[in-house]
Amino acid sequence: MMRFDDIVDSPARLREIIGAPIGRSVSKEIRSLDAHCRALIAASPFVLVASGDRAGRMDVSPKGDAPGFVRVLDDSTLAIPDRPGNRRVDSFTNILDNPGVGLIFLIPGKLETLRVNGRAQIVRDAPLRESMAVKGKAPELVLVVSVEQAFIHCGKCMIRSRLWEPAAWDDVSALPSQAQCLVDHGGLRESVEEVQAAIEISRANNLY
Repeated sequence: MMRFDDIVDSPARLREIIGAPIGRSVSKEIRSLDAHCRALIAASPFVLVASGDRAGRMDVSPKGDAPGFVRVLDDSTLAIPDRPGNRRVDSFTNILDNPGVGLIFLIPGKLETLRVNGRAQIVRDAPLRESMAVKGKAPELVLVVSVEQAFIHCGKCMIRSRLWEPAAWDDVSALPSQAQCLVDHGGLRESVEEVQAAIEISRANNLY
């Protein structure tokens, strides 16, 4: 582990460097989902779910589907369907240890994001699952979040990263593929081509 000489190790030191927060950045926080939050969630096809286990080990899991796939059940509750994946269920095992979660909703082309923090539970109520079915396939699990904080996040990170500007995107063709990473990181005996073929079959047949 690398060692560093100048470590910020107290809230007082942090504020000495950064300064006090802007007033409106504090007052913007609300404790339920108002009409603005509902509109942003309904337009979002992508949410990042942060969770941690009781030892403090963290995970961030991306979730994506058609805009509005995250359902607002009431002013303080939202639901995220769990679509088929690799079955690691890192978020779910964390939540069984520690129900605290943080969400960031992204909307392509929009600079600002919506942040929601709360407490999560893993739900299997049939009516809820069936209401979130796609192509006749209901999710096996639904992540239900009781909202404790919600607030809009400024777009400076999007401006700096130029995330929504295709002209600014670099060519990614030389980057390692998922198949290459799986073979090398997992020490697999399968070839990259075999793993890539399996990935393509899964993408074609197992989205829902």
